[in-house]
Amino acid sequence: MYKRIPDLAPPQTALERLPEEWSAQLEAWGEPKYRGIQVFRWLHQRGVIDPALMTDLPKSLREKLVTDVVIDSAIKVASIHESADGTKKLLLATHDGRTSEAVLIPMAASQAGDLYAAEDPSGEESEGGPTAPLMPVTQCISTQIGCAMGCVFCASGLAGLKRHMSAGEIVGQVILGRAHTAPGSHLRNVVFMGMGEPLHNYNALARSLALLTHPDGLALSKRRVTVSTSGLVPEIDRLGNDFGGEVQLAVSLHSPFDEKRSEIMPINRKYPLAMLLDAMHRYPLPKRRRITIEYTLIQGFNASRADAIKLSEVLKGLPVKVNLIPLNRVEGTPLSPPSWDDVDTFQSLLRDRGIANFVRRRKGDDIAAACGQLALRNEPRKIRVALPTLT
Repeated sequence: MYKRIPDLAPPQTALERLPEEWSAQLEAWGEPKYRGIQVFRWLHQRGVIDPALMTDLPKSLREKLVTDVVIDSAIKVASIHESADGTKKLLLATHDGRTSEAVLIPMAASQAGDLYAAEDPSGEESEGGPTAPLMPVTQCISTQIGCAMGCVFCASGLAGLKRHMSAGEIVGQVILGRAHTAPGSHLRNVVFMGMGEPLHNYNALARSLALLTHPDGLALSKRRVTVSTSGLVPEIDRLGNDFGGEVQLAVSLHSPFDEKRSEIMPINRKYPLAMLLDAMHRYPLPKRRRITIEYTLIQGFNASRADAIKLSEVLKGLPVKVNLIPLNRVEGTPLSPPSWDDVDTFQSLLRDRGIANFVRRRKGDDIAAACGQLALRNEPRKIRVALPTLT
């Protein structure tokens, strides 16, 4: 039995139904209730969308399901871009002609410290056994077409918010991603770090989390699911309450100074650092878990010794690990990453002050793998933001 399901908004499409919702639907059609778990497993555990292939269901039910389920196959892979480092970006086409993105990131054993290889306090072995371990893959998925947050260093927000994605579209990315993982690998982690602000689309996010972690579906461990936010304080509290703190939380901080953070992240004007830090203290983390702090390093803006020292002071007492991200250049802005020497200095200053941290390895640069770089390449910019003052 699934341990915890929060109060959810009603499902809008077939792919969004949980097993008990499938059972209710099928019972209304005059079918046995137990068929509900069968249909759910076909869709979410096996990734089979075509009812004709659901071979343990009677033909009459498969025919009924065609109209009900086929509408959820409207999100499709439009193109695949594969990097020399094994990163694979899926450009996805939605039913209304929009495009979204999902990225598959293979993780070698030497990369175990990376954020994309989510913490595993249980110490469980990789699938395949000790002699033939499968390569774990992390999928980065999107929750919106575009984004309303307007962060100046993020490609997905420059064209503004087009629309929210449905829970079916969010989960559909994972079903498609699993089908495109390379032989000898398996989908192990999902991170909500693609296009959009996940907590801005909370109802769809919550239902997709319930679906992705359901034991009769993909059965992802909640510790292997990470939700990233730019700092929507009420929704951080809601996520913690709804999922008991078991879902991993990542917070995009990017400056320890309110004035600077407001320059690059407009959300800070509504929820300044003090409020955000209080929300992180309230987040009901299980033992031995940490919140990830995402910190994009921008040359001449937030990558100095003073920034590192202040960041260590701000984070003191919080169970965190800092993910240092040298800026991915965004076309049309003069922003650039610091030198690797400066990155090393910043990292050392944090470490010397007791702040766990690591540098995110850049993956897929040759295929524009940063969120929004492909999907919104031809979209006109709607959000006009002043660039930060660089020194």
